[in-house]
Amino acid sequence: MVFILLAGLYFNEWIFASLFFVIAVLGILEFYHIVSSENCQPQKIFGVVAGAILYLAIIGVHYIPFSFDYISIIFVPFFLPIPLFFIPFIIEIYRKKPEPLINIAFTILPVFYIALPLALLNLLNDKTAFHFLGFPVFLTGYFILTWSYDTGAYLYGKQFGKNKLFERISPKKTWEGTIGGAGIALLVAVVLFFLVKEIMLVDWLALTIMILVFGSFGDLVESLIKRNLNIKDSGSILPGHGGILDRFDSILISAPFVFLYFIIRFSYS
Repeated sequence: MVFILLAGLYFNEWIFASLFFVIAVLGILEFYHIVSSENCQPQKIFGVVAGAILYLAIIGVHYIPFSFDYISIIFVPFFLPIPLFFIPFIIEIYRKKPEPLINIAFTILPVFYIALPLALLNLLNDKTAFHFLGFPVFLTGYFILTWSYDTGAYLYGKQFGKNKLFERISPKKTWEGTIGGAGIALLVAVVLFFLVKEIMLVDWLALTIMILVFGSFGDLVESLIKRNLNIKDSGSILPGHGGILDRFDSILISAPFVFLYFIIRFSYS
């Protein structure tokens, strides 16, 4: 998957968009699978279709050559699918399922929790942005820093972890692991600055801090979901890594904040 992702970043933005489209659909299906129960029966087909439409609307406005500026890219894709999100209320009238409000809520939730942040990644894959060796620097750096932090936190936590970070939600995460991962990510950010001088060190550090903060919250949110559902992994589609949500949990929360920083910092400067 890493190879395909890097190939998409290097060769063609449509490979990247297609990869994360598949990930978004699988993630939504995985979410429905783990939350479905006798008292929670989301509208799975509708949710997948709505997530696909939102994803395609966002990347369509970005990649298809319309005369839109970034303000349009932010707002137009969200206005187009708005009527879709009122349809589950109507459908639920005819389903005669228990807990209709829960069904509606869990139908809509993964569209915004999963499809939206993954679609926003495509807006960082901008041909006009800085490139290094053919790779879009900011987006590639975002992945590299995320992987560096996750790997560092895991290795340091496993080796030196003693003090629990958030034991009530995630008993295995420690402060030592978090600090170790943060140190490695900051070191990688400095290396990226020396490799790509077009992006200032303050921007690399800001990106790293957003990953440290919101990526950690993304990890904790997914742990909260699994603990509430009393499951160990969200799925088994990725051998050795669990499910889609297990692998991309930090990105789901950090991507919207990184996207906001990106358009403010680089689109209007």
